[in-house]
Amino acid sequence: MTTGAFYGYYKSKEELFEALAGRHYEYILNRFKDAQKEFADLPPHRQPEVMSEISGLCMYDILHYAYDHLEECKLILCCSEGTKFSGLIDEMVEIEAEGTHAYQNVLRELGRPSPKIDPALEHILITGMFHTFFELVIHEMPLPDAENYVKEMRAFYTAGWMKIMGQ
Repeated sequence: MTTGAFYGYYKSKEELFEALAGRHYEYILNRFKDAQKEFADLPPHRQPEVMSEISGLCMYDILHYAYDHLEECKLILCCSEGTKFSGLIDEMVEIEAEGTHAYQNVLRELGRPSPKIDPALEHILITGMFHTFFELVIHEMPLPDAENYVKEMRAFYTAGWMKIMGQ
C-alpha cells in the first residue's frame, strides 16, 4: 500500500492507532480507574484491609487482558510515540498518585497518619512500578511466569509502600 492510499483510510498515525488499539487502551485505563474507584468507595476502616486485594485483582485482570490482546497492547506500549496513546503509563501514574494521597487522608482519619512523601520520589516509584509491570507484556514473558512475577512485584511494592507510609 502506498502512503497516499494509507492516508485515504487514515488521516494520521493517531487515527490508525485509534482503529487498532483505542479500545484496548480504554479498557486498561478504565479497568485501572474502576479499581481505584472501588477502593475509594469503601468505608475508610475497610481500606487498609483490602488495599492489596483490590489492586492485585486489577493488575491480574490487566495482565490477562494484555496477553489476550498482545499485539495491540505492545503497539500501545512500544510504538505509540506521537499519539495520545503514548501517555498510558503517565495517566496511570497520575491516577495512582491521586489515589495514594486519598489513602493517606484515610489513614490520617483512622489515626494512623502517614509521613509526607516527597512528590519527586513518589512519582519515580509509581512510574517504576508501572514500567516494571508492563515490561512483562513488552517482553512477552510466558503467562505463568508473568503471573508469578506480578505476585512477587506486588509483595515487593506493597511492603515498600507500607514502609514509606509508616504502616
